[in-house]
Amino acid sequence: MRILVHLSDLHFGALRAETLAPLAKAVAAIGPDLIAVSGDLTQRARPRQYAEARAFLDRLPFRKIVVPGNHDVPLYNVYARFLRPLASYRRYISPDLEPFYADHEIAVLGINTARSFTFTNGRVNERQVALARERLAPLGGVIKIIVTHHPFDLPEHYPASALVGRARMAMTELARCGIDLFLAGHHHVGMAQPSTLRFKVSDYSALLVQAGTATSSRGRGQMNSFNVIRIAAPIIEVERFVWQNSEAACFMKTAVERFRHARNGWSKLDGEISPSQIETASKDLVP
Repeated sequence: MRILVHLSDLHFGALRAETLAPLAKAVAAIGPDLIAVSGDLTQRARPRQYAEARAFLDRLPFRKIVVPGNHDVPLYNVYARFLRPLASYRRYISPDLEPFYADHEIAVLGINTARSFTFTNGRVNERQVALARERLAPLGGVIKIIVTHHPFDLPEHYPASALVGRARMAMTELARCGIDLFLAGHHHVGMAQPSTLRFKVSDYSALLVQAGTATSSRGRGQMNSFNVIRIAAPIIEVERFVWQNSEAACFMKTAVERFRHARNGWSKLDGEISPSQIETASKDLVP
């Protein structure tokens, strides 16, 4: 089994500061194999904000896949925005905008969807999709994961324009190499659902997971939250941990959704499977 913690939209520079220590404590208690951070580490891409984000990431002594978000591109510095848009990100967070990790159970690729020419929206291009296919298509017997900032899907009341640009092209092409799981953020809303609710791609169904903002003061109607994803093929379990703004001052698990992989891809699993059973589920269920 592999355990992933999915954090997003930290927004150093517009923090709910009281969430930081409890978040670090919660992640340490979970002990993930990998932390995926899906963008917007800063509020305005300023060096001080990046330094604070770097210091926080260093408090989490686990392997990480991190991608930038639109807030990690300078907004007011026009020169930096168009000529050196992610210079501070490369300096403080990582020089690698296409981070990759693989072992015998999972393969995870980060894709940068932030762009200089748009303030909010993002985009995935053909080169990035080709890279994903090149790295992930040859891998068999592992759960294949893409991490972006901008989402491939959202709850139905969001318009299609809120999704990452060229989402349909990317989903069609990535279906060919069997991507199982897409992790994203941006809209500060938690969600997990099969891709078939929006994309009809032959017999293909991926699992699309959104994270809320872990630490920002701008919750957009939702409390701060993060995801824990437990992977034991053919089962994926998505847990949502939500900030309890009370005397407890902690993140508490509030929801668990489980999905099963079959011949036509991922679908929601009816019936309860406890976390203690997930590691042996593959022995009892036909993939």
